[in-house]
Amino acid sequence: MMNITGTGIGQGVAVGPVVRMAERLPEPVDRPSHLDPEREGERARASLSVVAAELASRGAKAGGAAKDVLEAQAMMAEDPSLIDEVTTRLATGKTAERAVFEAFASYRDLLAGMGGYMAERATDLDDISQRVIAHLLKLPAPGVPSPGHPFILVARDLAPADTATLDLDQVLGLVTVDGGPTSHTAILAREKSIVAIVGAADAASLADGDTVIVDAAGDLVVAAPTAEQIADAKARIAERAALEAAPVTPGSLADGTPVPLLANLGSADGAAEALKLGAEGVGLFRTEFLFLDADSAPSVREQQEHYTRLLTAFAGKKVVVRVLDAGADKPLSFLNDAPEENPALGLRGIRALRHAEVILREQLTALAAADAATSAELWVMAPMIATVEETRYFHALATELGIRVTGVMVETPSAALIADRVLAACDFASIGTNDLTQYTMAADRLLGTVANLQSPWHPAVLQLIADVGRAGAAAGKPVGICGEAAADPLLAVVLVGLGATSLSMSPSALADVRASLARYSQDDAKALAQAALAAEGAAEAKQAAHAAASEITATRAPAP
Repeated sequence: MMNITGTGIGQGVAVGPVVRMAERLPEPVDRPSHLDPEREGERARASLSVVAAELASRGAKAGGAAKDVLEAQAMMAEDPSLIDEVTTRLATGKTAERAVFEAFASYRDLLAGMGGYMAERATDLDDISQRVIAHLLKLPAPGVPSPGHPFILVARDLAPADTATLDLDQVLGLVTVDGGPTSHTAILAREKSIVAIVGAADAASLADGDTVIVDAAGDLVVAAPTAEQIADAKARIAERAALEAAPVTPGSLADGTPVPLLANLGSADGAAEALKLGAEGVGLFRTEFLFLDADSAPSVREQQEHYTRLLTAFAGKKVVVRVLDAGADKPLSFLNDAPEENPALGLRGIRALRHAEVILREQLTALAAADAATSAELWVMAPMIATVEETRYFHALATELGIRVTGVMVETPSAALIADRVLAACDFASIGTNDLTQYTMAADRLLGTVANLQSPWHPAVLQLIADVGRAGAAAGKPVGICGEAAADPLLAVVLVGLGATSLSMSPSALADVRASLARYSQDDAKALAQAALAAEGAAEAKQAAHAAASEITATRAPAP
């Protein structure tokens, strides 16, 4: 038996034989072409066009976040700048295969050097390049194997085009050697509820046919498991199946204390699935999808149409919309195109919006119009608030433009430390645990080298959340959680114990969190929170909460 660690996506468990994904195509040989540059150019453009169409088709079939990802890849395949790079290389006598390889590699290195979100997208270019070269060489495109039986897929990494169209009747689980929690593999696995472990470096040693247990909840791949471990894993799989089949009820603790469970969404396309899985509303609607990959901001009318569609889907329910959070890992040329040495600490979020206030005014105007035309309960919040003055600015402008309920994202330690004064200037707060952890620990959440410092379980992060929860209770104002931490079933209980009044997460996590909350009372949640707060580090805090939870469960067990 061997344990391989990585980052688990979701809380699922899978058992099965390993099937490894084929290695990448070899680098094309750099040799002079026997065709003239014009003919090679026709070959290159034809293959780029075919691959772009295939990616767009896969995206349309997959829908949801996969559609956005694959459409973006299709646009990359036909990017004029990349085609110019290919043409320049063809002019020196290179083959289309070699020219495509070099052009995409050049752009890949550029993105990788930028770090953060852009570096995560570098692997997308690799996939497009491989597909184009395969088409040029009349070889099968890289893809998922089909052994004819259910299996655990093990790969160096998985391209979005493959993740989006996995046959979930055959692929029981997914393990990648590379990648992290923000890679497209992780994002799409989470959306599709695929049992996955990413960034499991030692998984490279697994061979075809090896039996493994993929335990996403434990961040673990168990190689050569014992019969007892396999039986336990199968029992957990059956438990989860029963849980998913159970009637959906509103989120609450065991003593009846309500804890609304909301959905994090990136577009209105996910509304129907979120409602089906029991979302009681939306706790974070990211509006970036309307702005990314655009040369200019969408019009007020265009935005209003999207917001109206979302609010109509959630009629009578709360919908919390975050205004545009751009900058840092999501640069927009029309918002802030000035180079910054450390963009994560520069013009990001509310700072960038103040820098280009007309964009904020138009977005708030569109949201107010959509609110007036629908029956949902619209709340609007500003990202990356660090001061009371920023809070007052946003509240005043939003109120002026017709927004009835305004709030802020607490993602910086400064906002958490003065949460009482921040909440005095607005209606609610929502804690973004991803960024709060990043800034508290001074560790880039998209940088794998400091991944060990990116856990929201760290007592320093939990203490800041407790400060905000306490301020919210004193002011009588809601404090929600909308970062990924809310999707961790045990951490969700701890967060409620720290004062969170609602939890928002990927819809696929709702069932697990709902079941976890139902096991504990308000007093239990506070006990788990205190145990975690008293620990020295993230791992110790998680262990302390688990120990406290086991003790609570043991005291309730019937006497033999």
